Order: sequence, then structure tokens, then C-alpha cells
Amino acid sequence: MQAKTLSIRIGNEDYRFLSALAKEEKEDISKAVRELVDLGRVMLAIGKYKKSEASIEKAAKIAGVPISKMMDIFKEYGVEANLDYEDYLTGLKTIRKAW
Repeated sequence: MQAKTLSIRIGNEDYRFLSALAKEEKEDISKAVRELVDLGRVMLAIGKYKKSEASIEKAAKIAGVPISKMMDIFKEYGVEANLDYEDYLTGLKTIRKAW
């Protein structure tokens, strides 16, 4: 994937934070920003899932990870499944058809 260049304006406090983070992690500021964006995507996906604004599939797309990885992330962050009984039955029927 080809990287894109993005120019943004941030406040002095945020810049100092990013500089300190990059120095602490022994990386450049660009890498620190990319890692924070990745983490932000995950946190956004978790938040939307918890508020029932996103399915597991949609949350995975928001986070930029496969569904199986999103499920691992949910487990890591202690996110409980927001499935009701009808969702469970529908999933069970789908699995039975596939087998």
C-alpha cells in the first residue's frame, strides 16, 4: 500500500506530547502519530460496538483488522458480546447451513 502524506496543524501541547512519545519509543514523530491513529481506530470501533452502533464486522472494518482479530481485541479489552438470543439463533442456523 502506498503511503499518503498528510499535513496537519496541532497545538503546542500536543506537539510536545508527540515529540516526547517519539523520543521515549526511539522513533520519529510520524510513526508515533501512525500508531496513535491505529489505536484510535480500535478505540472508536470498540466504542461503536459497545453502543450497538456497529456489528463485529463493521467494528473490524473501522479498526482495519480481520473479524477474528477484532474478536481478540474485544477479549483483550473485556468487551462483552452485545448479541441477543435471536442473533445467536440466526448465527446457529447460518453455521448449520454451511456445514
